[in-house]
Formats: sequence, C-alpha cells, structure tokens
Amino acid sequence: MNARRTTFHPKWHRERMPIFWWLRKWNYTKFITRELTSFAVGYAALFFLAQIACAARGEESWSRLQAWLRTPAVLAFHGIALLFLLIHSVTWLNLAPRALSMRLGGRRVPSGAVLAGHYAAWLLASAAVAWVLVGTGR
Repeated sequence: MNARRTTFHPKWHRERMPIFWWLRKWNYTKFITRELTSFAVGYAALFFLAQIACAARGEESWSRLQAWLRTPAVLAFHGIALLFLLIHSVTWLNLAPRALSMRLGGRRVPSGAVLAGHYAAWLLASAAVAWVLVGTGR
C-alpha cells in the first residue's frame, strides 16, 4: 500500500489564454496565418471534386455551375481563396530547404539551389496546366 496515494487529484493551475494570443508576436501570427491557409487548400480540393461531379452529371449541371461561378460574390471569394493558396504555396516552398537535406557527390546542395529547383518545378507545372487549359479553350 502506498500511504501517499489519494483519490483526490488537485486541478493544475493553468493561465487563461486569450483566443487571439497569436497576435502578440509577429512569428506566431505568421505561423497561425500559414496554418489557416490550409482551409483554402481543403476548399480547393473539395471544389475540384464538386466540379468533377457536375461534369459527370451532364451539360445542364455544368452550365449551372459555370453561371454560379460568374457571380460577383463567388468571384471575390475565389480571388481571396487564390491569395490564400498562393501564400500557402510560397510558404510551403520556402520551408523545403529546411526540411530537405540533399547531397550530391558527398556535398550538401545549397539551400538556394533547392529553393530554386522547387520554384522552377512549380513554374513548369503551372505553365503546363495553363497550356492545357488554354489549349482546350479554343
């Protein structure tokens, strides 16, 4: 028997934290803002699936979606979502040199080269998507 054991467990003292604690320091604000941009990534993925579903339902469903997408409120919302997606992409790519330690010939590849490679791949992928979209629009 443990003489010091008790069924009573005191509550630990915890300081109350305001909901906007992350606004106190710029580094915290940048971190939380970057994390909140993940909602735009999730929205973009779900919206892509919704577009596929509308296309599968036929011409009428697709034309209704296109009409809805032309409304000013949806255009403004998607403009903001695009801004958040760009912020998310840029911050993600800027983290790559810290997370990836590449070696070539026994030497570490400089962080700038890793970053440049990631941005070049992003640019090429974006150009390929734009080429496909412009090519199908004719």
